[in-house]
Amino acid sequence: MPIKKEVIIPAGGAKPLAPYSPGIRAGQFVYTAGQVGLDPATQKLVEGGVQAQARQSLENVKRILEAAGSSLAQVVKTTVFMTEMSNYGPINEIYGQYFTENPPARSAVAVKELPAGALVEIEAVALVTES
Repeated sequence: MPIKKEVIIPAGGAKPLAPYSPGIRAGQFVYTAGQVGLDPATQKLVEGGVQAQARQSLENVKRILEAAGSSLAQVVKTTVFMTEMSNYGPINEIYGQYFTENPPARSAVAVKELPAGALVEIEAVALVTES
């Protein structure tokens, strides 16, 4: 039997900046698109620098996961993209507040630039906790 693919669009979530789905649930996994620090209410990057953007990115990831029947506690892998490797430490301070126990596997890479002029973008893969 083929695995069903379901598009996840959380109510009140930030709208995609291009033609992609915020999340995809496939079988017992949910995959989020990379989330930048867009405030869902304003559709603009939050103010306050890289830590504020990292916090909003993770809040956006959390909203997608919860809409798919998962949670941050069920995340098995993340990828963190940043425009400057010097932001690794400040991003980690925020990241560690969201993943306090048994943190997921993670890759962190510096890139030339990100959508909307963002300083950080985070994507996740998580287990689905409900059927």
